[in-house]
Amino acid sequence: MKFVGALDQGTTSTRCILFDHQGNICYSHQKEHTQYFPQPGWVEHDPLEIWEATQEVIEHALTQGEISFNDLVALGITNQRETIVAWEVESGKIRHNAIVWQDLRGAALIDALVDRVGSEYIHKRSGLIPSPYFSASKIAWMLENDPSLRDDASQGKVVFGTMDAFLVYKLTGGRIVTDVTNASRYLLMNIETLNWDDELLELFNIPKASLPRVVPSIGEIYGYTTVDGPLKGPIPVCGILGDQQAALFGQGCFEVGEMKSTYGTGGFLLANIGHEIQFSENGLLTTVAYQMKGEKPLYALEGSIAVAGSLVQWARDNLKLVESAQQLDTEAEKVEDNGGVYIVPAFSGLFAPYWRSDARGVIVGLTGYVTKEHICRAILEATAFQVKDIVDAMQKDSQLTISQLKVDGGMTNSEPLMAFQANLLGVDVIRPKVAETTALGAAYAAGLTVNFWPSLEVVRQQWQADRLWSSTLDEHTRDRLMASWKEAVKRTLNWVVEQKEESV
Repeated sequence: MKFVGALDQGTTSTRCILFDHQGNICYSHQKEHTQYFPQPGWVEHDPLEIWEATQEVIEHALTQGEISFNDLVALGITNQRETIVAWEVESGKIRHNAIVWQDLRGAALIDALVDRVGSEYIHKRSGLIPSPYFSASKIAWMLENDPSLRDDASQGKVVFGTMDAFLVYKLTGGRIVTDVTNASRYLLMNIETLNWDDELLELFNIPKASLPRVVPSIGEIYGYTTVDGPLKGPIPVCGILGDQQAALFGQGCFEVGEMKSTYGTGGFLLANIGHEIQFSENGLLTTVAYQMKGEKPLYALEGSIAVAGSLVQWARDNLKLVESAQQLDTEAEKVEDNGGVYIVPAFSGLFAPYWRSDARGVIVGLTGYVTKEHICRAILEATAFQVKDIVDAMQKDSQLTISQLKVDGGMTNSEPLMAFQANLLGVDVIRPKVAETTALGAAYAAGLTVNFWPSLEVVRQQWQADRLWSSTLDEHTRDRLMASWKEAVKRTLNWVVEQKEESV
């Protein structure tokens, strides 16, 4: 048998999954890596630790199936987006830890640039909302805080790349590329030309020489694995998609209007809007869904949620409220509703559709009636409310009518969450048979490149539903719940400003 491998380099772990010709998971291995928090609001990863994990998961996945590297036809990559690494082109030496997408250290820089040129200027060029979430402010921060880094970057001796670029470099022995979906998350790429934008580079004071070459997502072999790497031989490295675009691709959302929502560490809803660019007026992002080599790109509208599954982890690890996600579900199912409690997890500000870095998390509606079970239910419902916010914004922007929502990610194992999500949206929520759609999307991208799969239609036919949840909630109750949620969101705003005023 032949297989396609997919590297899924995520926020908390790295996985290698081997898929067969039917798109089934055959073998996989996963390893977590350390989260570093140097200061409040700062998040970093050690790139070399991630590279060590990458080698380990590839070797273990192959060992499980007693598979030789000759049995792999290609290796695709999907990755946490916006996270940036700085390394030397010649030696591979790491010049700065990876600054993770959740990191807020670039907030002051973003605020200053918005004051200078306005958010609309940046939005129309990049498709993105000015935010420290994206890569540009992270790169600018590194350059401002290390004078030697700027000198080397200007000469092209140092590259700033997302995790896909770093892994391609390590796997191929020095190729430096990033695919168009990842490039569209830098806040530096022109959303129309798909090239690094000279005016945005000047605005952030970032040298173009320090950025990877932008390549199509599908249809180009970026390089081959080296004999001293984990695959021990020349396997094509091809097919790169940022994690959320990979999930959209893995869910078979190839037609305009098709959408998916991923429930992972964060939450991400993307809708395919076709070849024509649409700019959001309701707090959403315009991003590249994917690009086949030699063809026009397909675009997507995206709503991003900073805290989804990580709220469950916080309840487990920080509050010690439960011992596992499964226990949280069990506690939440003991009550019929949230008891009037709403949790808005704005731990590092609010993402779409609000984009407020001054917001911080709140728990509201507490009364003597409230129990642990109500709080557990409110923790789950927080993610569903955030998704509903994004769906509402998406429908206003695109005039798309949502008839169903395809879902994926670890939190889709939560029965109470998925049932509540269907109720809140008023449409069917569908989970696929292959739940690892992010890795599957990268595998499809790689397999299409080397003709392991001949067409998108063949890929589409492999998608199968595993579970469906339908709405049982009346519209009046749905509106009442959303009105209370909106009130809770209001309580999160301006918190950072107030704290600064109190300390003066």
